[in-house]
Amino acid sequence: MQIEQTALLGVVIITPPRFGDARGFFSESWNKQKMADAGLDFDWVQDNHSLSAKVGTIRGLHFQAPPHAQDKLVRCGKGCLFDVAVDIRKGSPTYGQWVGEELSFKNGKQLLVPAGFAHGFVAREPDTEIIYKCSDFYSPECDGAVRWDSASIGVDWALNGVDPLLSEKDAKAPGLEYFDSPFVYEG
Repeated sequence: MQIEQTALLGVVIITPPRFGDARGFFSESWNKQKMADAGLDFDWVQDNHSLSAKVGTIRGLHFQAPPHAQDKLVRCGKGCLFDVAVDIRKGSPTYGQWVGEELSFKNGKQLLVPAGFAHGFVAREPDTEIIYKCSDFYSPECDGAVRWDSASIGVDWALNGVDPLLSEKDAKAPGLEYFDSPFVYEG
């Protein structure tokens, strides 16, 4: 597996190899031992699968607060999305900074988003499927969001004139400048 560190320490791009022939391909998308050997030791407890039917559908920027904070491993099962992680750890030297990566069925890339980072994505193709592993179970009382277009973050969603399609929750989320993060940078 190819593992690339991004500009935000802890957020990594994982590209599993694909072994193909005339029938298609096989890929091992996660191997606990291989990842632990690379310093990525996670205990995944939940798999999520969502569909974004329309181009320009934005989900995020979401997080789950302690004590049920989640690490996430995100990949694209069908179509193409632009996946984003934002550092929301108080005191972090990269607080409010973001990284993004195109994840598609074609490129097979995955983005590892650790706890303490808000996560979001935009669908770049119709009927895009997002599949992600979580290190803790969903907890409604710990569910949170930061506004997707917060000026102090400045994510370039590359909407190219497409109007974003948002949930009510995402449309009402506070900007980073009004947000009191439950996460603290621990160096």
